[in-house]
Amino acid sequence: MTKRTTRAIEFTRCKRRKVQANFGGGEITSDAGVMLLSEVDKKLKLTERIAPQLNDPRCQGKCDHSMLDLLRQRVYALALGYEDLNDHHTLRTDTALQTAVGRDSDLGSSSTLCRFENWANPDALWQISTSLVDVFVESFKKPPKELILDFDCTDDPVHGRQIGRFFHGYYDCYCFLPLYVYCGKHLLAAYLRPSNIDPAKGAWAILKLLSERFRQLWPDVRIIFRADSGYCRHRMFNWCDRNDIDYIVGIAKNDRLLEKAQALMYQAQVEFIATGQKQRLFGDCQYGAHSWKYARRVIVKAEHSGRGSNPRFLVTNISGDAGKLYDQLYCARGEAENRIKEQQLDMFSDRTSCMNWLPNQMRVLLSAVAYTLMEAIRRLGLVGTQMASARCQSIRLKLLKIGAVLTRNTRRVRLMLSSACPYQELFITVAARLKPT
Repeated sequence: MTKRTTRAIEFTRCKRRKVQANFGGGEITSDAGVMLLSEVDKKLKLTERIAPQLNDPRCQGKCDHSMLDLLRQRVYALALGYEDLNDHHTLRTDTALQTAVGRDSDLGSSSTLCRFENWANPDALWQISTSLVDVFVESFKKPPKELILDFDCTDDPVHGRQIGRFFHGYYDCYCFLPLYVYCGKHLLAAYLRPSNIDPAKGAWAILKLLSERFRQLWPDVRIIFRADSGYCRHRMFNWCDRNDIDYIVGIAKNDRLLEKAQALMYQAQVEFIATGQKQRLFGDCQYGAHSWKYARRVIVKAEHSGRGSNPRFLVTNISGDAGKLYDQLYCARGEAENRIKEQQLDMFSDRTSCMNWLPNQMRVLLSAVAYTLMEAIRRLGLVGTQMASARCQSIRLKLLKIGAVLTRNTRRVRLMLSSACPYQELFITVAARLKPT
C-alpha cells in the first residue's frame, strides 16, 4: 500500500450520475486475511523456531529488520500470492502485513529480502526442513497407527544460467528436479536437485531419516513407502525389508513381466470382446530382476479397452487382495501429485531464479513453510466447513484476499473488513479456531 495522488479519475456515467475515483481513501489493504496467517503461525510457532537457526552475518547493532521479521514477511507474502521480491517494493508499506509481521513501520525492501535469501547455508536449510517435520509430529494428539509416505519429483523449469540446471529429455526443457515427500496433505520434505540425476537420488536417505524419527517417537507405527516406478530400486527395498517398512512402488514393464502377465491379459482381452466394456483384472506373481537378491511380489493390473492392452505392475511386500491394494492404496498417491501442484502453482516453489544453488533451495523451503501455514489453516480452521478440502488458491481468494480499511494509533490497530464479504461467518469461525492458546 503506497500513498498516491488524490487527483480525481473520471469514468463513464452510470445513467445520470458521474462516476469518479481517487486514491484518497486512506489506509486500505486487499490482504486483511493475512492476520489468519499470523495467528496460525503463532499457534504452530513455526517461524519462531526457524528464525534463530538462520545465518545472520550482519552487525546486529545496525540492523533494522530481524531475521524473524524478514522470514515472516517473505513467507506471508508467498501465501498471499506475491511470488516476486519486486512485489515488496510497495508491499513493505502495507499496514496489514506490517501488523501480521509484528512491526509498525516499513518492512524489509526487495534488496534486503534478496540478501536474506542469499545468506542461506546448509545448516539453516536443515533447520527449516526439521521444523516442517516437527509441525507434522505435533499435529498428532495420540500416536498414529499408520503413516503413508508419498515420494515424488517434478520438473522445475528454469530460464537462466542457474547453477545445477541441466536439460531433461523427458520434460524437454532446462530444469531442476525437486523431490517432495508428503504424508496425506502434510509436506515433510522439499529437496531441490539438479535434473541430470537418478530420480530416486536422495530418496533413500530421506526415507531413512523420516522413518527413524517416527519410530523413535512411535515404535509401533506402521510406515508405508509409496512411489511410482522412478523409485523402484532394489537397495531401497532391501533396506525397507530389514527395517520393517512396507512399500508399494510402481515398476516399469519389461518382457519378463509381460510374459508373466500374458494369461491375465488374454483373459481381459476375451472379456472385453465379449462385453464391449473396458476390463480391469488383477493378479500377482513372483518376480526378481537380475540385481535383486530374491524375488518379490508383483501386482499385475491387466487392462483392456478399445485402445488395446494397458498392463501395469507394482512391486510390494504387503499382503492382501491385489485389486484392493492397487485401487485403494496405490492409486491414492495421486493426491500427492495434487499437493505438488499446490506447492508449485499456488506457493510458487518453482520461482528458482537465483544464480546460486543454496538461495534457490531456500526459496523452495520458504514456499514449503508458506504451504505448511496454509495447510494448518485448512486442517485447524476449516475442518467441518464447506472449505475443509479447499485448495490453497481457494483459501487465499476467499479468506486472505479481503479488503479492509485500517487505522493505527498508539493503542490499537483496527481492520474494518468489507461489509460485503460473502465469507464473514467463516472468517470469524476460522479466526477463533486459530487463536493461539
